[in-house]
Amino acid sequence: MSDYLLTPADELTHVPGHERHFNESVYTNAFDHERRFGGWIRLGNRANEGYAELAVCLFLPDGRLALQFLRPEISSNERFNAGGMSYEVERAHECVVMRYQGEVMLVEDRAWLRKPKLMFDKAERVACELEWRHNGCSPIYGGAPTRPDQQTMFGRDFSLGHFNQHTAVASRLRIGAENYDFTGYGWRDHSWGPRLWQNILFDRGFYVSFGADRGFTLLKIANQDGVVRRAGVLFIDGQYETITDLDVFTEWDDDKDPTAVILTARSAHHSAVIHGRVLNCAPLSNRRQIGDEVMNSRIAEAFTEFEWDGRKGYGMTEYVERLNEGVPVAWPL
Repeated sequence: MSDYLLTPADELTHVPGHERHFNESVYTNAFDHERRFGGWIRLGNRANEGYAELAVCLFLPDGRLALQFLRPEISSNERFNAGGMSYEVERAHECVVMRYQGEVMLVEDRAWLRKPKLMFDKAERVACELEWRHNGCSPIYGGAPTRPDQQTMFGRDFSLGHFNQHTAVASRLRIGAENYDFTGYGWRDHSWGPRLWQNILFDRGFYVSFGADRGFTLLKIANQDGVVRRAGVLFIDGQYETITDLDVFTEWDDDKDPTAVILTARSAHHSAVIHGRVLNCAPLSNRRQIGDEVMNSRIAEAFTEFEWDGRKGYGMTEYVERLNEGVPVAWPL
């Protein structure tokens, strides 16, 4: 949008900065609105560290999770292709395709994720073939900042450049012997710049589609300085409207994972009250040693059904926050 610089070339990879933890990543989610399932996949190049971050997180109709997390070796940032996952730009700002061919773990109980060794020991491993073709329904939101003092969506110390788009998705998906092909809707983003999960003190992110004409990208975030910001857009009748305000009210379970949320958002032309109900949650985490300190963050990835003006939509609720003696720093807010 007008506050950012974005060209078709930004759909491709960028020359890495000098930061050791420079990251360039692509993320897409996709959901079948009829059968209420789907998930997200991500590939992040950490070329200066010599590996990519590969993640598959699928929420199946029977409640199981199909997951994979790998760190395949890479030697450059020339393309997105590692560990069986690839990303292709067919038409800049209009159509991209993300593919994965490899193994996934079938997780019957999400509590296994709190003890990764248990998950790796108990989960059944099966072959997965996935192709998600994303065609843009919305304009592009974001890009690279145009001023040195300009704040970015996720913060200049997390991803300097960032853009996202709501999409229609044609999905081919096979897990083991089961076919899960569908036509649905989703969301994608592409970011580049220095990135450490621990540079986020906490955030609440919502990446949701209601169909070809409606959705939202909403974010409440505090970076290392602790100052809370609100960012994002409402997608209404084919256009993005930048929000001017956002409130988030969360309900929690005994494990401190979100179970429901109420969002109130305002743009220059619309106000929205949106209710969300978590259908399944993957309680993930990230650990990084920074100097002599080991810092831990929780990343709750929640497949959520939303209702807005009588319409139902589906997407991801993502809560990222540092842990203080095992407790999320922003809980229970």
